[in-house]
Amino acid sequence: MTPLQAATHADPYAYYAGLRLDSELLFDTVLNVWIASRAKTVEAVLAHPDCHVRPSHEPVPAAIAQGPAGQVFAQLMRMNEGAAHACPRAAIAPALAALAAQDSANGVGQLIDTMDNLNTLMFTLPVSVIALQLGVPRDQLATVAALTRDFVACLTPLSDAAQLRDADGAATRLRQMFDGVLEEAGLLAHIRTRDWGSPDGLTANLIGLLSQTCEASAGLIGNTLVMLHRRPDLVEQLQRTPALAVALVEEVARYDSPVQNTRRFVAARCTIGNRVLEAGDTVLVLLASANRDPDANPDPDSFLLERAPRRIFSFGSGKHQCPGQKIASTIASQAVLALLRRQPESIAGAGRFSYWPSLNGRIPRFEDGALNQ
Repeated sequence: MTPLQAATHADPYAYYAGLRLDSELLFDTVLNVWIASRAKTVEAVLAHPDCHVRPSHEPVPAAIAQGPAGQVFAQLMRMNEGAAHACPRAAIAPALAALAAQDSANGVGQLIDTMDNLNTLMFTLPVSVIALQLGVPRDQLATVAALTRDFVACLTPLSDAAQLRDADGAATRLRQMFDGVLEEAGLLAHIRTRDWGSPDGLTANLIGLLSQTCEASAGLIGNTLVMLHRRPDLVEQLQRTPALAVALVEEVARYDSPVQNTRRFVAARCTIGNRVLEAGDTVLVLLASANRDPDANPDPDSFLLERAPRRIFSFGSGKHQCPGQKIASTIASQAVLALLRRQPESIAGAGRFSYWPSLNGRIPRFEDGALNQ
């Protein structure tokens, strides 16, 4: 197994435990990358100012650099450093925090009632919730969710030429739709209070917000459904005490992370632990391994709803930590509760699955995910 194969392996956690036996960064001669597997090392890499989200020589992946998807990518806060990261984040993070505090359970339930498949639900629901708050009309939510999924394809090297063309088309259509349908209300009203420099910067980061919501939230919902199928006692606990849903989702994020790894690119010679890294080096940061590090979470291989404190690396840490962690957990917990209330038999459909092909995401693809309508 390699660290990239581990992301979609049936059970990668014993493999990660083996990597954690070394307290330092490890160098993988096959992948030609440094591996950070322990919580302390993961934190050090993610916090280091010389470990960037993109390589200095290629700020935009070459495969998309000349097209509309590349134009959006170049302006995404999550793919930039300095002001290009900090300024958009200062606008989006408070707005997402305010949204997470809202009671949107009824809205989530209504959206679920329009979906007939668990796979569709996982990818469509989270994007639809955010898009609705941005002012996208309800009759366009499914289109926006589908286009967002097409755009997300440009973020992985596994995409073929047809998928990259679709990503370009999706980027163009989403920019056009956002220019025409977004209302000066709700979430967007908070985000617009910042100086974005140009309308393109705002639109690009709204697309980025939806794309970041898409796959990570799909994996969070899907892995929670898998856990509920495996542990019927958890279903009974949720039915008795719905308030446990957030703790359930957060423990799933720790125990079986929807984002297994991320990368950092060394911009200047630096030292992490006892290892010296050179400019141009790449570090593969195993977030899922850090979640299972006993130094971060005692008894890490047990699934515990009442875990305090619970340290979750799935959303990153440091300045690039995902600002949508709270809203992702909120949407996933509301989705699970709505399914249990409306269609409890849907948990049976979570028993047979494989994983969508990915180098870093862990998203179930259910074989029998039909929902009764």
